[in-house]
Amino acid sequence: MTASWLNLGEILRVNAKKFPGNVCLSDEARSFTFPETDRRARKLANALLGLGLKRGDKVAVLSDNAIEFCEVYFAAAKAGLVVVPPNLRLVARELQYVVDDSDARAFIVMHEFAPTVDEVRAQLPKIPADRYVVFGGDRQGYGSYEELLESGADREPDVVVRPEDPWILLYTSGTTGRPKGVVRTHESYVAFYLINGVDFGFRPSDVCLTVMPLCHVNSTFFSFAVTYVGGGNHIHSARFFKAEKLLETIQRHGITFISLVPTHYNLIFLLPDEVRARYDVSSIRKLLCSSAPARSELKRRIASYFAGVELYEGYGSTEAGIVTTLFPDEQLTKVGSIGRESCGTDIVKVLDEQGNEVPQGEVGELFSRGPMMFTEYYKLPELTRQSFRGEHFSAGDMARMDADGYYYLVDRKNNMIITGGENVFPSEVENVLSRHPGVYDVAVIGLPHEKWGEEVTAVVVRRPGAELSEQDVIDFCRDELAAFKRPKKVVFLRDEEMPRTATGKNLHRILRERLGG
Repeated sequence: MTASWLNLGEILRVNAKKFPGNVCLSDEARSFTFPETDRRARKLANALLGLGLKRGDKVAVLSDNAIEFCEVYFAAAKAGLVVVPPNLRLVARELQYVVDDSDARAFIVMHEFAPTVDEVRAQLPKIPADRYVVFGGDRQGYGSYEELLESGADREPDVVVRPEDPWILLYTSGTTGRPKGVVRTHESYVAFYLINGVDFGFRPSDVCLTVMPLCHVNSTFFSFAVTYVGGGNHIHSARFFKAEKLLETIQRHGITFISLVPTHYNLIFLLPDEVRARYDVSSIRKLLCSSAPARSELKRRIASYFAGVELYEGYGSTEAGIVTTLFPDEQLTKVGSIGRESCGTDIVKVLDEQGNEVPQGEVGELFSRGPMMFTEYYKLPELTRQSFRGEHFSAGDMARMDADGYYYLVDRKNNMIITGGENVFPSEVENVLSRHPGVYDVAVIGLPHEKWGEEVTAVVVRRPGAELSEQDVIDFCRDELAAFKRPKKVVFLRDEEMPRTATGKNLHRILRERLGG
């Protein structure tokens, strides 16, 4: 007999026995203990199988952060189903591509998002009409989530779920402008939960405030890492972030851990001093800052306001998991660093396609290997192959290592923009803008922004004779791209002013330097 790590559905059952009085999930109106959550997950798992879904089938979920979203993850883990969580900010055209490409066979939708789903239902032939389910309100053409859940048998599903089975199919922006599906297994997540139980020291008394979207790898990692050890998750809206509401929630619910991006922290410190002083945030034990670099001044403000807190920074990707960690005692001694290898992770840097290692202090492409690694890009075997060198994966980030073994990012794959913690690949925006009849050439870059970290900026060369304003460019993207991907600023250049390589490729790096990046 071989040993098997327990997936999140199984650990929910175990924790229901170990911690019967601990709250597993809560929001401002509801609270469910581990036994209550396990019961609901069992019933939902059997109900989904009762719809005709079978082990390995995909279930799409479009929702803001919600208890129901977490329940779908738990139920899928028990039933051997695969959750497909499109970004909640996608417009209808983008949503249709992701859901159809994923081969989803059912769709669970928060009520507020049903109008967007209705726009594309006719373009989703793989999902039968009776497999659209809504929660948070009634809607014609959708089954009721609560009625579906209560229809399920209250027993563990008769399904064998293996550690190597896929659990979540996350879509990340593609370098060709098309999102790509990242297949992640149960064992890759369990490895993360166990490793970060070591690195972060989570415990059953912890209460995580889930602020990062549950459609992101960040929340499926860190929020459920607390669940894994018997701690609770208080669910906070990802769409409607209000800094003062966050502080009030910390005080009211005794929050001990939050994962945030620099934009969130910046918004907290934009509050007047007297507003921040109203709230007791002393329950916080640990904070994570990830998804974008944090400047030293921001770290100092965090340390001053959240007195005694342990601040961590993490670098990683949807594909590789957390690759490096910068620990609390290193925050101000290794400013600008992404830290060293996380527990169980191996890193090598390569200079060229031959895989020659880069000497210390020089720049090379960062590759990693570890148990948190994804399996493949869904239906993209060639892209999967190109992303690995043996067992080592690269997200395309360029980095250097100092004499103490700490890594520093130098550039990001294809000049990726990070705005408010969201990743934007310029090529996706450029592909949309290039279709405008007045655009001759375009390059999209990120420029520094105090609130969002980076501001999506379109550098445009007009076609001769075209009358094209900044607002024309921005409006052209309105129905094609999610709001966070749309340009917030447009700069017009003459054709001869656009920096290009000898082969005609636009030089994003030069544009960033020239325009203040």
